[in-house]
This record gives sequence, C-alpha cells and structure tokens, in this order.
Amino acid sequence: MKNSNIKPFLKWAGGKSQLMESLIGNLPSDFDSFDTYIEPFIGSGAMLFKVGCQFKNIKKFVIADKNEKLVNTYLSIKYDFKNFINELEKLKNTHNSIDNIDEKRDFFLENRAIFNSEINEKHKQAALFIYLNKTCFNGLYRVNKKNEFNVPFGKHKNPGIYDFENLKNIHKFLKKVTILNADYSKTEKYINGKTFFYFDPPYKPLTKTASFNSYNFEIFSDSEQERLSDFCKKINQKKDVFWLLSNSDMKNIDIENQYFDDLYKDFNIERVLAKRSINSKGTARGNITELLIKNY
Repeated sequence: MKNSNIKPFLKWAGGKSQLMESLIGNLPSDFDSFDTYIEPFIGSGAMLFKVGCQFKNIKKFVIADKNEKLVNTYLSIKYDFKNFINELEKLKNTHNSIDNIDEKRDFFLENRAIFNSEINEKHKQAALFIYLNKTCFNGLYRVNKKNEFNVPFGKHKNPGIYDFENLKNIHKFLKKVTILNADYSKTEKYINGKTFFYFDPPYKPLTKTASFNSYNFEIFSDSEQERLSDFCKKINQKKDVFWLLSNSDMKNIDIENQYFDDLYKDFNIERVLAKRSINSKGTARGNITELLIKNY
C-alpha cells in the first residue's frame, strides 16, 4: 500500500500538522523498536497518519475519542467505505452545483439538521460529518449543551470536501487500527510490548475568547486536565510505556503561571513555537509557545 502521503481528512481546531516537526523530533530515540501506538484523543489524526506512514515497525495502533460522531466517521471509512464514499460524493456534487450562496447555505443548514437527528445509516452520518466540516465556518467542530453541532455556514464557493485517493489509503491503513468510542482511561488495557501514547487533549484555554474545547457537550475542565495527569502518572509506573502530551502554555498570558509546570513537575517539559490565535482578533495571531511534556 502506498500510504506515505496520507493526511488528515478533516479540518480540526488545534490540529497538529504545523507542530508535526516538533512532535516527531520529540519521539523516543529508539522509536523504531516500539510495538504499539495509542492515541486517546484522535481528532483529525495528523500524528497517527504521520507515525503510521513513517514507522513501519508498529504492529498495533489504537485510537479513541469520546466524540461519538467523530469515531463513527473513522469506523465508516474502515468498514463501510463504498457506501460512505458514494454518500459523500452526492453531498459534494449537490453542494457545488448550487450557484446561489443563499441556496447553498440552505442546503448546508438542511444537512446540519439531518446530522443532528438520529440517523440509522452510520455511513450517511459519517459523510455528513466530513461535508459539514469542509463547508462550515473555519472548519470548526463545536456542539451546544444538547450535543448538537451548531457551527454556521462557511460561504466556501466550491470546496473540495474530500480527496478520494487519500480516503482510500486511509481506509486501507485503518484496517490495522483498533478504533474506540471511549474515554482515554479505557486505552490502558491495550498496552502491549513497548508502548507509546500520544495525548492531545482539548487545550486549556489561554483566554475566554480562545476557549474552544467544546468538541463534546462535556467541557474538558481543569479537573479533567488533572485527571489526565493522574492517568499519565499511573501508566508511567508500567514497564516499557512511554508518553508524549501536548497542551497550551499558560505562560503566554502570565509568565508566573505554573499550572502545567506543577501538574507535570516530575516529567520533562519543553516549550515549542506554534502559530496560533490567542484572541478573536486576527492581529493577535502569531508565534506563541505550546507545551510538549514527556516521561522520557
């Protein structure tokens, strides 16, 4: 299988493509000898696909997420590719055949309502997930307290929506991936041989306007950040388990803020440059630092 160039099929807030060089550079020096790769907050899968393409030694991949509709999309690509791609093609063709922007918005809103309803055919829900992701505002995924996707229309004229060859290669790659709709704590039982975890949780927000961790109706609060830290400490006690975790650097807004420095004081913390927005105003975008924390 030629999967050396597979890439994320979703836009995702906090996606790791622009941090990839730092992430790969921070893998254990003997990563070629690892057996198992586990990513418990899968999101768009940028790190998964990079590791899967670059390191052929990994025998077992495990991914998880609490976002049921996101996980269903991975499962549909893996198990029901033909029906999924046919549905996605219909959505793409119809959307791009509509010239009037108001009618295009109506088509988007109609499908957003369908997505938020109960859909028996999981491949249709998966196709809608990608369609909405590529046609909504800024590729965001946000839900309200009823767990309904509520991002507005993005006014893209003729969005590509999907790359068939890329999705076909992802379908082939996912055949060797265990996919879980579960809390990260449920991945512990998949530790096997020399195991590597990459944690990319919803980031602790730097400001109120930058607060975006509503991927699910359950907010990833400080208590959740602390529970994750406890889990990292727990698996650190196991033999041949290594982990890398990324998160926001609170020192960008307050140099005295020691939140993560204290939470992970027993581990290695590195600050790396990243281009992010920490304000709703475009003028506040630029280089800030993010944290890479590891137990090796």
